[in-house]
Amino acid sequence: MIKKVSKNLTRKKRHQRVRNKVTGTAERPRLNVYRSLSNMYAQIINDETGQTIVAASTLDKEVSGEGKAVGNKDAAKLVGELVAKRALEKGVKTVTFDRGGYIYHGRVKALAEGAREAGLDF
Repeated sequence: MIKKVSKNLTRKKRHQRVRNKVTGTAERPRLNVYRSLSNMYAQIINDETGQTIVAASTLDKEVSGEGKAVGNKDAAKLVGELVAKRALEKGVKTVTFDRGGYIYHGRVKALAEGAREAGLDF
């Protein structure tokens, strides 16, 4: 009998391998990305203290306020720009990118490009 392994389980394993190497410090916190079927979430985390410095998602009014779709690349780019803007207000300029085990493609790539365009360095 063949056991079927879910895509999410393999993503979680991939994410654990990456998280063993990628950590956020006070000088260079971690930009974490989570992608659900309908929304995108981004957090900037200091792993030394275990605190989330800033967060943004497609559920924020700045992104979903005008009744636009929130599960596409345009919305993901807006989330990247929003999290970068909030991070720059808190004094965070450089981050390490944690793609959460997802492939760097589509919505994850759009979020990263939006954050870079808004001024974050990674």
